[in-house]
Amino acid sequence: MGLAAANVNNWNGVPEFYPYPGTAPSSYPKYNSDTDVTNLTFSFEQSVQGNGYWMTYKYAKMGNLQFKDYVHGSGSIDNENTLVAQALHYSMHPYYADWYDFNQSCIQFKEDNAMVYAPMNIAVGTGYYAAHPVAYDSLLKEKTWGKNLRSGTVMHQEIEYAHAIDKELDLTLKEKWNHTYDPVWEEVGVTQMRINEDVTDGKIHIAVIQAGSIPQSDPYTGQIGAISTVGWKNPSIDIDEDYWGTYHVEKNMTLEVPYKRVQKNEDWLPCCSGGWETMPLYAQKGFGASTAGIFDCTCFKLPGQSARPATA
Repeated sequence: MGLAAANVNNWNGVPEFYPYPGTAPSSYPKYNSDTDVTNLTFSFEQSVQGNGYWMTYKYAKMGNLQFKDYVHGSGSIDNENTLVAQALHYSMHPYYADWYDFNQSCIQFKEDNAMVYAPMNIAVGTGYYAAHPVAYDSLLKEKTWGKNLRSGTVMHQEIEYAHAIDKELDLTLKEKWNHTYDPVWEEVGVTQMRINEDVTDGKIHIAVIQAGSIPQSDPYTGQIGAISTVGWKNPSIDIDEDYWGTYHVEKNMTLEVPYKRVQKNEDWLPCCSGGWETMPLYAQKGFGASTAGIFDCTCFKLPGQSARPATA
């Protein structure tokens, strides 16, 4: 297990610790010559075998990615899983050049889990409950979901009330965003879930939803705001499956949503470089036709050709 590469920056002489971009105090100014790099990495490996009662909870949030896994039950368990999460931010703002911002996040969860339900009596401590064991009688449950707000994607898999579960699951969430000011703005979100499982006497629920409208990033921070209500109510992809009983299920689901925009801003006044006729309509708006000569530089008169009358 490791937690590495948090960044320490100095704002006006005050050391400040922030593990992810956007969390530095807004009262401290950020100058155009800054170059900021933050890289948060977390890794987790687990192997558990035993008999009794268990309840586990895992949650991770990196950038615009979220993951959760919840398990509980009584009986026997043989579980191995890994969780890796990373958030990288790079920002270069030179004073006399184009700015460049880059964000990349990833969450990956892999699991091989075998559970068999059984009522359990467990003696606890050395007092009353040592002589009167606690009875645990819990059917098996596991819920795993991943959200990618960069692409507006949710994948959800849940098993409830099961007597036995033998499951392999692989969940991958990725996002990348980069903005080169004038003219490139590019991003991509990838969500993938692979399932291979056997469930005995239980309920299986599998769901996928893709928002109908893709939310756009903040051009300065690269962070996504809340996905619009319209996007969730009118999704472009909506899968909802429920199975009761004993089943073998295999699924491989992948959603990739790329986005790219190239937008070059016009010069403020294209005077003498192309003239009035080459100016975009929005720049001409509000000027009269008589002003065309100003932008074409045809209204200029040489000295000695002034329209002012000569004096005696």
